[in-house]
Amino acid sequence: MARNARYRVPFRRRREGKTNYHLRRRLVRGKTTRAVVRLTNNHCIVQFVDAVINGDKTLSSAHSRELQNYKWLGSTSNIPSAYLTGYLAGMKAQEAKITSAILDIGINPPIYGSRVFSVLKGLVDSGMDIPHSDKVFPKEERISGKHIADYAKLLKEEDKEKFDKQFSLQKKKKINVTDLPKLFQKTKTEIESLKRK
Repeated sequence: MARNARYRVPFRRRREGKTNYHLRRRLVRGKTTRAVVRLTNNHCIVQFVDAVINGDKTLSSAHSRELQNYKWLGSTSNIPSAYLTGYLAGMKAQEAKITSAILDIGINPPIYGSRVFSVLKGLVDSGMDIPHSDKVFPKEERISGKHIADYAKLLKEEDKEKFDKQFSLQKKKKINVTDLPKLFQKTKTEIESLKRK
């Protein structure tokens, strides 16, 4: 490690690659509610956050684990579940009287059509006002899970053993993976019932 008098040790979260403080400072200075999207290997978390002097204040949030309350039995780490989590977060935010925000994806890479932008599509479709460009969204067939269903159908015909291994979680939950688009639509309808209440 450098021992020069002018050298300054970076903050711990910067050293760990968890926070880019230059970007965060720009987001916080705007004094706008942030839609914070964080992805793990298995889940998706969406929070609506205001920056205050003492730290961030969470106003509303949604976790992909909550989707099982709305009849989602599929994986919580794919594009359809990311969209549904964003959709649920948007509905809950509007219940909490939050109608607009800016997107904060943290250190997630901004790859067009990825899970991050699937969450954004869910937020926008729920009625949230978030600045965006439509070209970053995944295609509708990817959002509904049609690509997963098509792949599962193909794999089942070509290599049954590989199919059983790859979709073992869905098999355990007794889900027909080829019906994923129907399951997606059913879950989306369940979430929309929040608006009617």
